[in-house]
Amino acid sequence: MLTRRDMLKLIGSTAATSAFALTTQGMAAAVSSASGALISHRPPPAKRKFTSAVVEQEIARIQSKIGDPELAWLFGNCYPNTLDTTVHLDTLHGKPDTFVVTGDIDAMWLRDSSAQVWPYLPLAAKDKSLRRLFQGLIRRQALCISIDSYANAFLPDPHGKTTLDWAQHDLTDMKPGVAERKWEIDSLCWPIRMMHGYWQATGDRTPFDDDWRASMHKVLATFREQQRKHGHGPYHFQRSSAIPTDTVPLGGYGNPARPVGLIFSMFRPSDDACIYPLFVPANAFAVVSLRQLAQMSRALHGDHAFAADCEALASEVETALQQHALIRAADGTDVWAYEVDGYGNQLFMDDANIPSLSAMAYLGFCKRDDARYQRTRTQAWSPRNPYFFSGTAAQGIGGPHEGLRMIWPMSIMVRALTSSDAGEIRQCLHWLKTTHAGTGFMHEAFDQDDPTHFTRPWFAWANSLFGELIVDLAGRHPDLLRRA
Repeated sequence: MLTRRDMLKLIGSTAATSAFALTTQGMAAAVSSASGALISHRPPPAKRKFTSAVVEQEIARIQSKIGDPELAWLFGNCYPNTLDTTVHLDTLHGKPDTFVVTGDIDAMWLRDSSAQVWPYLPLAAKDKSLRRLFQGLIRRQALCISIDSYANAFLPDPHGKTTLDWAQHDLTDMKPGVAERKWEIDSLCWPIRMMHGYWQATGDRTPFDDDWRASMHKVLATFREQQRKHGHGPYHFQRSSAIPTDTVPLGGYGNPARPVGLIFSMFRPSDDACIYPLFVPANAFAVVSLRQLAQMSRALHGDHAFAADCEALASEVETALQQHALIRAADGTDVWAYEVDGYGNQLFMDDANIPSLSAMAYLGFCKRDDARYQRTRTQAWSPRNPYFFSGTAAQGIGGPHEGLRMIWPMSIMVRALTSSDAGEIRQCLHWLKTTHAGTGFMHEAFDQDDPTHFTRPWFAWANSLFGELIVDLAGRHPDLLRRA
C-alpha cells in the first residue's frame, strides 16, 4: 500500500529531479524572459479557481514596497496560490459552500484550509466575493465538525468513502465524508481562529447560524471528553504501517497519561502520533480558541452559559499548563515542554508544523517579548531540539514526518513572524529566497544542504504563510522590505 509519506516523497522527488519541471498543478516552469524579468508562475486568469480584484490590487500594492525583484516575484506567486489553485466555491442548500483542498491531496484538512485563507481576511470587508468564499468555508467546516469532530480531513462529498489510499483500512470509526480520522486538538482550534478572524474583520453574522452553533457545542464537548476524566472516551485509532508515528499504541488509545485538566491529543499537526498525549502547543492553542469562541457566542447568539463553559475550560487548561507543562532548568528558569504525560515525564523538542512551541506567540497565547516564550523559542532553535537542522542551505526546524536533515520553510516563516529583530528577519528572508529551488513556490521541506531535494511542490499552506509574512513585514518593517 502506498502511504501518504511515500506518495508525497514520490511527488517531491519527481519535481526535484529538475528545478524547472512542471509541478503537479501544471504551473509554468521557473524561467526568465530574454530581458531577465521573472515570469509569473500563476495559472492563466481563465484557469484560476477563484479571482478577486481586491486581491490583485493587494498583490500590486505589496510588490511595490519590495526592493528585491525575486522576493517580489515569490510573493506574487505564493500569496494568491490558495485562491488560484485550491478553492472550490459552490452552493449547498442555496447557501455558499467552499471546499479548500490542501494542494497535491484532493481532501480538505480543517487545519490547512483555515490557515490557507487566513491572509485574505483583511481584504474580506472590501470584497463581496471573498466574503462569500469565507461564508462557504465556515459552513463547510461546521458541516465537517458535525459529521465527526475527531477527524482531521474530509472529502468533497459529505456522503463519500475515503479516497486516501493510506486511510482505507484504518481501525477507527470512519464515517461518510471523512478522508482521515486522526484526532488532533488543533483541527478544532484552527477553524475557530479563522471564524473569529472573519467576524472581527467584517462584522458579518451570516454564516454563524444554528448549524454553526451546534457544531461549536460539539467542539466543546469533544475537548471535555478528551480531558479523559471519566475514561478513554470513544476515540481510538490504529493503522497497519511500518511507520510508528502513523498509528496509536495501546489499542489505539495512546500512551498512558494522567488526567490533570489538559486535553489529550493522539496526533500532532504534522499528522504524526504524539509520544506523550498531553501535547502542549495544541493545549495552548485551545486556550486561545475557547476564549475566542466564548466572545463570539455571547455577541452572536447571546449564549452566555455556553460562553462561560468555554471560558471555564480555557482557564482550567491554562492552569494545568502552568502546573504540568514547564521544564525547570538548573538556574531556576523554565521553558515550555512539547509534550507531557501528567506523571512528571516531559519531552522537549519542536516541530515545524503549527501549533508549535515556536508559534505560541504567533497564535496569540503570549506576546512576542514574553520571557518564557523567548527562552523556549531560543531552545527550539538550537541543538537542544533534535529536529533543529543547520546546513549549508539554511537553518530551520523539521520533524519526524519527513525525517532528519529536512527543514520546513514554514518554521523559517514562523521565526520571522515572531521576531522583532531586523537582522534575524533579514536572514529568514534570505533563506526563503534561496531555497525554493527555482520553482517560485514554498515547499513542505528541503534538505539542509540541497534545496533541490524537496517534498511537495504544491503545498498551499506554506505559500499562504509566506504571503502572510510579506504582508506582515510591509506593515511592521517596511524599510526592511524596501532594502531586501
